[in-house]
Amino acid sequence: MSFLWPQLLWLLLILPLLVLLYWWLLRRRRQTALRFASLSIVREAMGKGPGWRRHVPPVLLLFAFAAMLLASARPMATILLPSTQQTIILAMDVSGSMRATDVEPNRLVASQNAAKAFLAELPRHVRVGIVAFAGTAQVVQPITLSREDLVTAIDKFQLQRATAIGSAIVVALSELFPDQGIDLGNMTFGRHNDPFAPQGRAIDQPQTEKKAFEPVPPGSYTSAAIILLTDGQRTTGVDTEEATKMAADRGVRVYTVGVGTVSGEVIGFEGWSMRVRLDEDTLKEVARTTQGEYFYAGTAENLKKVYETLSTRLTVEKKETEISGLLALVAALLVLLASGLSLYWFNRVL
Repeated sequence: MSFLWPQLLWLLLILPLLVLLYWWLLRRRRQTALRFASLSIVREAMGKGPGWRRHVPPVLLLFAFAAMLLASARPMATILLPSTQQTIILAMDVSGSMRATDVEPNRLVASQNAAKAFLAELPRHVRVGIVAFAGTAQVVQPITLSREDLVTAIDKFQLQRATAIGSAIVVALSELFPDQGIDLGNMTFGRHNDPFAPQGRAIDQPQTEKKAFEPVPPGSYTSAAIILLTDGQRTTGVDTEEATKMAADRGVRVYTVGVGTVSGEVIGFEGWSMRVRLDEDTLKEVARTTQGEYFYAGTAENLKKVYETLSTRLTVEKKETEISGLLALVAALLVLLASGLSLYWFNRVL
């Protein structure tokens, strides 16, 4: 615990003085009682005295006074509270494989409905941004508090070819950290603009200098998270493992949601057909590396439950906050308790 005004802690020295004052008043009262010649007769008439109970209300008052003095120093403590600056990036797959009907009515519609249900359950102070990805990734709704704008963006999804899961994570990170110079274009076209270049070999191009940053432990950045919803089959874009490492180095947790079935389904579009399967291994690895969690959503109902679970997981975090009000409340309750006990035991208020 720390204090914004620690100099006021010197006021706690008043507490020993109050204890000495109370002891002096008890001694003075005892000396006054000895002046009565018939003291023994009075004691027999009164019966057994209050004993330890007479000290309880003053002790409670002393604790109340201590709480008020601590509150005046404006203490700060790390406690679990809803985050007022929390941000969630929904990265949603709009690739052609999302037209598969192994999740009714199809993967895309099921994910859209579940995403909108998730937004409806989120506290209004949580900011949300949306990234849509297929052959590439882009921010379709910048971070906002407006649930109406988010729903409108989700309803406008259009299916496209290919799946760039790594690119989606990179774009989500660039939205969370705009000052770090994260450039999807450099990462994608700088390595893959030559179709005859071997996979992974960078082509010599001028690179934009990025702002240096110090890697942090995975999962340590608690003000934001990424929810990646996809069937997990990457076909293009930034390597998923590389993008995952970028998220882990920035402490951002990536919660992955697998849509579809492991056995998959054969889909056809514009004269071509292919079997699309859920790649659970990739999604589990992304979640593990970033200290997030993987959820399987084989049906529309399960998908909705996944989002409800994420809602409860992502809306509370440890924060350092001022607890002066809490200490003031404790002081008030102690005063009420002391007054109530004094009235009950001795028929007087203190």
